[in-house]
Amino acid sequence: MVPGFTAWRPERSAMSRTARQWLKEIRSLHLPDRVKIMNVCGGHERSITMAGLRKALPDCIELVPGPGCPVCICPEEDIFEAIQLALNEDIILVAFGDMLRVPVNVSKAQARTLEQARAQGADIRPIASPTEAVSIAIDNPDKPVVFFAAGFETTTAPVAAMMVEGIPDNLSVLLSGRLTWPAVAMLLESGSPGFDALVAPGHVATVMGPEEWQFVVDKHHIPAAVAGFKPESLLAAMYSTLRQLHDKRYFLDNCYPELVKPGGNRSAQKHLDTAMNVYDANWRGVGIIPASGYALDDKYKGHDARLLFPSYADDARKRAGQMPPGCDCAQVVLGKIYPNECRLFGAACTPRNPIGPCMVSDEGACRIWWAGGMRESANKERAVG
Repeated sequence: MVPGFTAWRPERSAMSRTARQWLKEIRSLHLPDRVKIMNVCGGHERSITMAGLRKALPDCIELVPGPGCPVCICPEEDIFEAIQLALNEDIILVAFGDMLRVPVNVSKAQARTLEQARAQGADIRPIASPTEAVSIAIDNPDKPVVFFAAGFETTTAPVAAMMVEGIPDNLSVLLSGRLTWPAVAMLLESGSPGFDALVAPGHVATVMGPEEWQFVVDKHHIPAAVAGFKPESLLAAMYSTLRQLHDKRYFLDNCYPELVKPGGNRSAQKHLDTAMNVYDANWRGVGIIPASGYALDDKYKGHDARLLFPSYADDARKRAGQMPPGCDCAQVVLGKIYPNECRLFGAACTPRNPIGPCMVSDEGACRIWWAGGMRESANKERAVG
């Protein structure tokens, strides 16, 4: 915040105003000809799309879906590894449901997804939480159970807690955890971030604290506001960032005070610090982003599936580990194009027959747009960035 500037704080009244009232406040602002607000949360994008906020806002405001889908950026080599472990090792593999349909780049004769591997006889079971992985391991004490755990901080924190609290000897973890903020930092440092303001993810902020997003304001002089998932909270955050742009006075706002508290969840952070190390990690279709990945700490190497089982990933697999041919999911994830500007959207790629991961996950922008009725492919690519 600018020294001496007493910022208007929308969180004091965010939920006391209706969405209609927030829209009226936004329309009262003198706005530039074009302003782009990025969100980096699949839940935010779903709420925005299902509530029809794009059509309700002034035409000059563009809402850009950014890197908010962990399934979409899970490295192809990690999914390939999980498939091969399930097919070739005498194990039970468990994974969050979205991961079962994410395809890898292999020949048609091979299993392209965990779902297809299960159809070929592999024991693969969808789960909704780490506690289910523990229960399956307890119920099958004579069988190795591998938990393929892919996700951002809100998913990785419960995995860390599971490790700290202790897990059965026969349970190991194939971890593909990522941090959210480094992808935003990469965009901002690229010279062409593609957005003028940021709506920061509420669930991540509940765990890591809203302060994690202070760098957006302090280093890059871009307004930011943490939002919840109701239209009222999202519109309050949008109003806050637009008001900051209007006043040319930028600060980090919290429009989700019901759950987001200063400092975040200290217990969850302690578990992450104990069980995980942060490293430079690969994002599918994007490449290596510094300090963006979680790996199990050495003290848990007895439960690290990467160390307990043969590796099926090689350098050739990592080089091939991009999006499927013709799929523009990486550009969608980075907010460079809209979902309906992908060359495959709505034609070759649909929820019934997904080609790219953005059409698989409930947090993928392509899947969300399709579910929201935005199914017409753009006539020509219109760059967002």
